[in-house]
Amino acid sequence: MADFLTRRALLGTSALTLGMAPWWTGTGLAEETSSSTELREAARAIPLNSDADVIVCGGGPAGIAAAISAARSGAKVRLFECHGCLGGVWTSGMLSFVIDAAKPGLNAEITARLDSLGAKMQDHRRENDAHYVYDPEGMKYLLESLFDELGIDYIFHSRVVAVEKDAANRVRAVVTESKSGREAWAAPTIIDATGDGDVGALAGCDWQFGRDRTCPCQPMSLMGMITADPAALDEYDTAKTSANKDRLREEMLRAGVEPSYAKPTLWNFGHGVAAVMINHEYGVEPFDAKQVTRATVNARRELYHITQALKKTGGAWKNVRLVATAEQIGVRDGRRIKGRYEVSVDDVMTGIRHDDAIARSNFCVDVHAATKDQNRKAAYSAHGIKAKPFDIPLRALIAADVDGLLMAGRCISGDFFAHASYRVTGNAVAMGEAAGVAAALSAQQKQLPQELSWIDVSNQLAAVRQQADEYAAVERQKQSTPAS
Repeated sequence: MADFLTRRALLGTSALTLGMAPWWTGTGLAEETSSSTELREAARAIPLNSDADVIVCGGGPAGIAAAISAARSGAKVRLFECHGCLGGVWTSGMLSFVIDAAKPGLNAEITARLDSLGAKMQDHRRENDAHYVYDPEGMKYLLESLFDELGIDYIFHSRVVAVEKDAANRVRAVVTESKSGREAWAAPTIIDATGDGDVGALAGCDWQFGRDRTCPCQPMSLMGMITADPAALDEYDTAKTSANKDRLREEMLRAGVEPSYAKPTLWNFGHGVAAVMINHEYGVEPFDAKQVTRATVNARRELYHITQALKKTGGAWKNVRLVATAEQIGVRDGRRIKGRYEVSVDDVMTGIRHDDAIARSNFCVDVHAATKDQNRKAAYSAHGIKAKPFDIPLRALIAADVDGLLMAGRCISGDFFAHASYRVTGNAVAMGEAAGVAAALSAQQKQLPQELSWIDVSNQLAAVRQQADEYAAVERQKQSTPAS
């Protein structure tokens, strides 16, 4: 049964002020103030649920991995996602392409299970599943099936809006807003897998953004889905060769439009369907709703205008149509929450190894142009940094400024250039696995994440990954066994 906690007790001195004096009377919903630009929210009781061992905030690649590994480690897990499906940028973001996924554990399991569903398309340039194209609807089905099999409690259309800490500076609960109203949820350990570090910021943690807090930051892109003649999509498929990016741009210029992303990308699903990434929205702060709204609208319009322009050229493009755009714009840069270790560009260049390594990034430094002018010269660049495969330590996933909070995915502790390598989703899954294991052990052993024995974490992480590898092997065996 849910307990109740007053909002003032939950937030302590952080009383919420929103703007403008109350215009209603007799409701008890607000306290009158002398300011004409403030509305002070009145204290109220909200339900507090405390039946979970681990709470995961965010259902993207890092969040789903954290929830699955925590559940497989014996924890009762609850996950909150602000959109209407699991998978984040994979699904509501329609990314359609996984990078740096040739890793043991859940990466291998997801790859094999997608293949069994007929929802994975091999990248023609590589044969080891490091990068591959997939069907977002197949990904949705797979992730929801996995969650239901494991009994993970997940709630869509819910956003974390506040964090409660105790007198010892330990994160104890999060507050969500949804159609169900304002609710509080407590657990021994909480994982920030929001991508943009929303939970860490609400908890008062220090954070970085872009090359500094005022940018320059990497641009955003909104994915789209098109239909066209199959021969045309096959001809310009950038999964076959990156040279097709330039050929695709030439087609757009021939149609009289210049894409805001100078290396437009098309991933062919077959049967006349393809995913496209052909836009950049520059200088957008992902924690500013107005900026993200305008970026989303601009990007959607660009997708529509480009496909309409291509259609008017006739020939191979005579039947092209934009049939879907992503629910959420793709964010490359967000908050990076201060952890107990910061992954640095020096780590990337030296290929650093750590005793408490939980993942290894094998991807290059991938910095997309920060402005339109830079984009025309080079759409993306490594800025002269030669990356070597480098370790990400567990310490980078543990918040430094509060206790009881782990991070996974883009919002872990790292500098701008290191983040430009580890931010891809294959690494996010590996980080999520480790965060989920550490969170489960923290709850079970009643220890803070930084107090856990590395041997315990390492052994449990290996066990969880071995189990996932075994599931992957079963799926591959099914595919290789001829039907009777």
